[in-house]
Amino acid sequence: MAAKRDYYEVLGIDKSAEKETIKKAYRKLAVKYHPDRNPGDKEAEEKFKEATEAYEVLSDEQKRPIYDQYGFAGLDGMGGGGSQGYSHAFHDFSDLFGNGAGGFGDIFENLFGGGFGGGSRSSRSRSNVGTSLRYDLEIDFKDAVYGCKTDVRFRHKELCQKCKGTGGEPGSTRKTCPTCQGIGQIRRSAGFFSVQQTCPTCGGKGTVIDRPCSACHGTGLESKDKVITINIPAGVDDGRRITIPHQGDASESGGEAGDLIIVIHVRSDRYFERSENDLYCAVPISFSQAILGTDITITTLDSRKVTIKIPACTSNGKMLRIKNEGVPYNGGTKKGDLYVKIIVQLPVKVSRQQSELLQKYQELETPSNSPSPIALSELSN
Repeated sequence: MAAKRDYYEVLGIDKSAEKETIKKAYRKLAVKYHPDRNPGDKEAEEKFKEATEAYEVLSDEQKRPIYDQYGFAGLDGMGGGGSQGYSHAFHDFSDLFGNGAGGFGDIFENLFGGGFGGGSRSSRSRSNVGTSLRYDLEIDFKDAVYGCKTDVRFRHKELCQKCKGTGGEPGSTRKTCPTCQGIGQIRRSAGFFSVQQTCPTCGGKGTVIDRPCSACHGTGLESKDKVITINIPAGVDDGRRITIPHQGDASESGGEAGDLIIVIHVRSDRYFERSENDLYCAVPISFSQAILGTDITITTLDSRKVTIKIPACTSNGKMLRIKNEGVPYNGGTKKGDLYVKIIVQLPVKVSRQQSELLQKYQELETPSNSPSPIALSELSN
């Protein structure tokens, strides 16, 4: 097996390249080597896969710095740099070629029937692959941070049990398709482009059934409910797509089933927020604790107890950092940090004894009754 080429070398760009430069470089290679433009050309297919894999990693804000520092080894377990790692790099070429009327996206969509689905599916004939399905999955904030297993219930199309996928009643026969006259393909023109597409009437078979199956109406497929258990990786982001191969609709023409695309939606948490690999929370302390300093115990997102030291004279809004208590990343081998914002709470009421003590403190403090303004740039966030 030949050694993998550096991703920057594959796309022909510098390591300092910005996102737009990466996208333009990939777009050029994708148009040149896409299998639909190079049918049967294995070398072009491999170059397309190589470019797509490089694009998937270098366009990802989390994977790119890991690759820059650790190379291919750092991507192990992150869904990048592998045969399926680029399956979610894009799901429609409109991401790269634009959605405007008459743009590249429209031209390729019209000519090639949307066959720029991305990743491993690009090398297959779209007419022989079942429809991919989208499933929107909402998970808790904690499960997104630490990962989890969950059941997904969805409805997809399987081979019809009555006709066993033939699409016909017992004793039925096939006749020549009236649309394509048995060829299985129709020719479609768009300007100076002229390409062949799968016949929409017979699905490329060249024949149609004289007596369609009453259960599936000749499609050979029927809708069924299914439940599968999936693993949600630790540190998954809101909006992340997870591809489950061959769990979409079965193919009407006997090819591979489509994929199930899981789109992750993360619920917000009452006490914690996330910024990349770091977690943030706020903890209240009393006026005296802020002045004198103390040790407090807080509960982390995963319900563990952690003791932190509050320095004397801690101001309201002070941010304290707890290392390695954030979001797991790099395959779970590393963690971000937890930042705790200190909120100094003033008492709603004070007792007579407290008031007397505070008056004594005020006499020692000698505060100014005509304070000067504080520059806004000096205020802590």
